[in-house]
Amino acid sequence: MKTIGMLGGMSWHSTALYYELINKGVQQKIGGLHSAKIIMASIDFAEIETLQRNGNWDRAGEILAEHSLKLQQAGADFLLICTNTMHISAPIIQQLINIPLLHIADATAKVILRQGYKTTGLLGTRFTMQMDYYKSRLQQQGLKVVVPDEKECDRVNDVIFDELCYGTIKDNSRIDYLNIINKLAKNGAECVIEGCTEITLLVKQVDTKIKLFDTTAIHADAAVNFALAE
Repeated sequence: MKTIGMLGGMSWHSTALYYELINKGVQQKIGGLHSAKIIMASIDFAEIETLQRNGNWDRAGEILAEHSLKLQQAGADFLLICTNTMHISAPIIQQLINIPLLHIADATAKVILRQGYKTTGLLGTRFTMQMDYYKSRLQQQGLKVVVPDEKECDRVNDVIFDELCYGTIKDNSRIDYLNIINKLAKNGAECVIEGCTEITLLVKQVDTKIKLFDTTAIHADAAVNFALAE
């Protein structure tokens, strides 16, 4: 079994879910008392969030890259960035480390395409929805991407940073998200990516008939399969 390097803490709520899903996945696949081999670097999210807000992506990337190198040096065989937004730093990280990085957008796109969908809605932080680094990765795989309008992007983003990252779940926020999901479907989305690792804490498949793709679960499953592959 390969050792998974988890770059987490952004936020710790979603990182805890990653840890749970990966260990459950390993136990389900090989049974007994088996659990995943994991080395984790948990970053202070307040520092990263401030850099995000100020547009200082280079410094945020440097911090993640430094921790990624430490994970490699500690014995990780491959790396997971346990957040969608900070995959903006994937190119910087990949230049510094020489172990594989399992990209969350690649893993998600493969699952969506395998299930026959061609056009997907995308929810996430404002950066994920509006900047190109994530959408272009999906488009390179062959997906068409639909995002909410400006006002809706603000609402989705605010719920993530003001509520979900604190572990706060509000029914009115779920209703707003479901309305936005329905509008994405009206605008051509055949399915919707929950492209922030906290969104799955708020909106689950039982809440809507529109197919949702939970990037946390998909990424965790990809890590399990990679770790157990010969």
